[in-house]
Amino acid sequence: MFITIVIIALLVITIIVVYNSIIKLKIRANNAWSDIDVQLKKRYDLINNLVETVKGYSYFEKSILEDIAEKRSIAMNEDKISRKAGIEEGITGTLKSLFAVAENYPDLKANKNFLYLQKQLVDIENTISMARRYYNAVVRDYNQLINVFPQNIIAKMFGFKELEYFEVENEREREVVNVST
Repeated sequence: MFITIVIIALLVITIIVVYNSIIKLKIRANNAWSDIDVQLKKRYDLINNLVETVKGYSYFEKSILEDIAEKRSIAMNEDKISRKAGIEEGITGTLKSLFAVAENYPDLKANKNFLYLQKQLVDIENTISMARRYYNAVVRDYNQLINVFPQNIIAKMFGFKELEYFEVENEREREVVNVST
């Protein structure tokens, strides 16, 4: 009888410890995603300011401005991480195009607000890149934890599912936007 009680107690303790480990990693992943989300919102504000600054130059290619504004709007309303990552990849590509085209307009490049926004975007891109790496590392740890024995049994008992990575698909898009030329 005593052995049965000890075995049941050890089983319950194991379940509690594993459950708490899973919850802790899930909370870390949620916090890491919140950090990314905050940075993305700052980026969207900077993009909006950049578009407004560039709009003042009537000769500037309107298609790029419309494209970046549209992608920004879509990204702000997207909740699914994998789709958001794809949209963010598109925004990064459009930003690169915008800054490449801006090279042809010396008066735009001399605009202090434009230069300030360029610097801010470089900083935010670096921060997003670091936050993405941290988030993906936490998600990797979480997904590994819920897929190995015996944690996978407990994870299934409590309905834990794998989390999505925030990945950039295109290898060139993994590079931080270089807007300081």
